[in-house]
Amino acid sequence: MTETNTHFTRRQALSGLGGVSALALMPGCAGTAYTGAPLPPGQAGASQLLDNVAYAMLEHEPTRATTLGVDAGAFAHLRGQLEDQSPEGQQAYASTLRDSLEKLRAFPREGLDTETLTNIEVTQSAYELALDGFALPYGDTPVGNWRTAPYVVIQNVGAFIGLPRFMQSDQPVRNRDDANFYIERLQAIPAALGGELERIRQARAIGVVPPDFLLDKAIDQLEISVASAGKGDLFAKHLRSVLQTRGLPESYADKAEQIESGAVASALNAQLEELKIERGVATSDPGISARPYGDEFYDWALRSSTTTRLTPDEIHRQGLEELEELQARMDPILREIGYTKGTVGERMQVLGADPRYQFSEGDPGRAEIFAFIEDRVDWIKAQMPRAFNTLVNPNLEVTRIPIAEEAGAPGAYGGAGSKDGTIPGRFWINLKSTDLHRKYDLADLTYHEAIPGHVWEGEYSNRLPLIRSILAFNPFSEGWALYGEQIADELGAYDEFKVGRLGYLQSLAFRACRMVVDTGLHSKGWSREQARQFFVERNGSKENEVASEVDRYCSWPGQATGYKLGHSEIVRQRARAQAALGSAYDFKAFNTAVIMGGNAPLDVVEKTVNRYIAGARS
Repeated sequence: MTETNTHFTRRQALSGLGGVSALALMPGCAGTAYTGAPLPPGQAGASQLLDNVAYAMLEHEPTRATTLGVDAGAFAHLRGQLEDQSPEGQQAYASTLRDSLEKLRAFPREGLDTETLTNIEVTQSAYELALDGFALPYGDTPVGNWRTAPYVVIQNVGAFIGLPRFMQSDQPVRNRDDANFYIERLQAIPAALGGELERIRQARAIGVVPPDFLLDKAIDQLEISVASAGKGDLFAKHLRSVLQTRGLPESYADKAEQIESGAVASALNAQLEELKIERGVATSDPGISARPYGDEFYDWALRSSTTTRLTPDEIHRQGLEELEELQARMDPILREIGYTKGTVGERMQVLGADPRYQFSEGDPGRAEIFAFIEDRVDWIKAQMPRAFNTLVNPNLEVTRIPIAEEAGAPGAYGGAGSKDGTIPGRFWINLKSTDLHRKYDLADLTYHEAIPGHVWEGEYSNRLPLIRSILAFNPFSEGWALYGEQIADELGAYDEFKVGRLGYLQSLAFRACRMVVDTGLHSKGWSREQARQFFVERNGSKENEVASEVDRYCSWPGQATGYKLGHSEIVRQRARAQAALGSAYDFKAFNTAVIMGGNAPLDVVEKTVNRYIAGARS
């Protein structure tokens, strides 16, 4: 059965719901503002507690409320706010998490169904892990998120990158109320930038300075941002265009331009000057272990990124073993299509240079890439009834990564849309050069970022209670996206295109390499060049692709290790279910159980599979 989300606009929510959360009207969601009355025991009290915890969190991360589409009714004020990035603001956030955690631990478990118990356990796990991160003396701590960032402002971290994209893509401007909220958020940007500035200055004071090569990238990007803000190009230009489309007064854009070219540009410039000071004392050491409290930070980052307590040595070894296994599968395919000499990595480099699999240069090639992606999305959508019992219909948009971000961005990324369906799920593709992509690997990238990967999975998570839609765990998010690639292969994506299966296997091998490289950089003293060459030589990766990849690992320690580790665990759980059930095992039922169990730590995924096995036996 195909299911679709109920759609309604924020304007309808604001005008018609009064003090009741928009979530109260959505299927399966029970979000209402907390009235202060004592919580009743049992299911009703647990559901209210989880909503209270969710909205307490969103008070600190109001932009998440907007991306989820829940900044309405009693929570409409969130639409004009930004997170307090100052040290005091982060301490207040941690205090809220501690308070919520105490309430979750104290709530009686009697009479709660398995699903509600899981929701509480998942939230507790996320909050405990986040509080360990907040206890570190520096860094940007994710709460149920994937980014482990020791440097609060760098080439792929910071409000100077995230806010322009957010305001252009997710901040709604449909009416005068929305326009006013846009201005309120714009007015809050200088304080957010100033809070970040205070934190990176504090980090520098204890000797925590990013590597010089990351600072070079960030300085170049910030210089562009400062110049763009001075002309009103980051925010006001977009707002003016939307206002004209909507027939709304352009005076809002005039106000936005005044704020942007004044206070926002000044705050961006202050960050730029600080990064230049840091560049004067920076070293080229890429790993976090070269910085104060680096080993402690990496220990936490690995726990956050894998939801396990695997050591760097264990992760490094597992990456090497999985790389060998995958390349043993690639070798016979390469031989079959005529590539017989050299290592698998060397032969994949030769394959990558074959003009048959390259896209044209420049804008013609970019058009080819978009057409290719559209074709693959159409194909995989038609296959989903063969893989799932419960279907969704994603609101999907394929979008180029903003040009200003491309230098520091990965080849692509994707994510879910809002709970109310007004913001689409997006597959962001890096098109700084068409040479980043090949015709044998772009299909696989599409399945990973869109369907049945990130966008598809997000549609199911959006049906869970609000706190579960907010919280995401790196090994499940990325492990599922890799498993989505596997599903596509199993559905026949490459039956008539064996070179495409090579692209799929190389994608998995690339993620195994990440486990090796990330631990190499941050635990084993690897150089930046050593990390790059491992990808090129062992996996046949493209040099221009892995250059930014390695730099990303330097700014997000640990994050890259969760992908293949999470995928391997999902595959292991599937094999366990097959062995336990024999002929009673069902491919569609297993996939449906795992995805509907929601984004969770790996030990909770195991419990989800336990329930699937028990249900299939009954």
